[in-house]
Amino acid sequence: MDDTITDLWSTDTVWLNTAQYGIPPRPAHQALADAVRSWHTATGNPAAWGRELEQARVNLAALVGAPADDLTLGASTAQIAGTIAASLPDGARVLVPEGDFASIVFPWQAQADRGVTVEAVPLDRLAQAVDARTHLVAFSTVHSANGRLAPTGDIVAAARAHGALVVADATQAAGWTPLDATVFDALIASAYKWLMAPRGLALAYLSPGLRARLRPNNAGPAAARDTASAMYAARMDPAPTARAFDTSPNWFAAVAAAASSRVLLEAGLERVRAHNTALTDHFRAALGQEPAHSAITSVDLPGASERLARAGVVTTERGGRTRLSFHLYNTLDDAERAAKALLQP
Repeated sequence: MDDTITDLWSTDTVWLNTAQYGIPPRPAHQALADAVRSWHTATGNPAAWGRELEQARVNLAALVGAPADDLTLGASTAQIAGTIAASLPDGARVLVPEGDFASIVFPWQAQADRGVTVEAVPLDRLAQAVDARTHLVAFSTVHSANGRLAPTGDIVAAARAHGALVVADATQAAGWTPLDATVFDALIASAYKWLMAPRGLALAYLSPGLRARLRPNNAGPAAARDTASAMYAARMDPAPTARAFDTSPNWFAAVAAAASSRVLLEAGLERVRAHNTALTDHFRAALGQEPAHSAITSVDLPGASERLARAGVVTTERGGRTRLSFHLYNTLDDAERAAKALLQP
C-alpha cells in the first residue's frame, strides 16, 4: 500500500487488533471531532449529520456490492439479525456452524419459545447439512477468532437448492475484502472493525424478497417514507426501501463512517485485500505456517500475548489462542516485528 494511504494513520502502538476494533483514518477522526465539537458548542446541524448518514449508506453499500436502496443501517449485528429472527415462522429450523460468533447464533436461539430450533454443525459440513427441513442458514464469512474463510459458495448453493434463506455475518470481512451482498438474502456487518467507524453502527443488505417477509419491529421516524412528517403520525407509512428497517440514526458514527468508507473506496478493496493478506501470510511464513489468504490469523504459543505486548504489538486472545489482524495502517515491518517477538527465545 502506498505511503499516501498509510500516512492517514498515526498510532502509538503496532495495532494488530483490527478484528476487535479498527483505527480511524485521519479524515474520519477529523469528521468525528468536528461533529463532537459542534455538539459541545451548540452549533451542530442534525440535517447535515443526516446527509452524512445517507452518504455513509451509499459508500457502505458500494463496499459490500449492494444497491444503496437495499441497505439498512442499525445499531449492531445482533440487533439486525434479531429483526430477521423475530420474523421467522413458528417451528423454523436454523443451521449455524459450530463455534460461530454469538451475534449470528443467539438471535435465532432467542426464538425457542416459538419452536424455532437451532442446529450447529462443523463449518466444513454446513452445506451438506442443509435439507428440505432447513428454513435458514446463518454463518460468518470470516471467522472472528482465527480468520478462517467460510466455503460461502457451497453454502449458498446448498441453501438455494433447498429453498432456504441465507444470512451472512460479514463483520470480519467488510472493509478488507470485496463482497457481493446480493448473493445472500441478508448480509450484515458491524462497522467498528475493518470499516473503521465508531461502535454503534451496523449495516445490512436486505434483499427485496426477504424484506417482504420481515416486520420492522424497531420502526421509528427514521424508517418512514417521509421522516419529517412521521414524527407525530398516527399511522406508519414505511419507506419503500431497506430504510424501512433503519433504527434511529447514530449521527456521530455515521459521520465518521462516511469518511472512513471513502478512504476504503479510494484505496480499492482488491488492493486492501492484497495488502492485508500479504502481511498476514508473511507473518505466518516466518512462523513456518502455510498461507491462509485472510487478514486474521492466530497462534498457539505459550505467553504469546505477553511477548507481543512487550514488543509494543497489540493483539487479543480468542478461543485460547492469540489473534493477530492486519489492516491498511500495518506494514511489513509490523509483521516482522510480531514474528520476531514470538521467535526469539
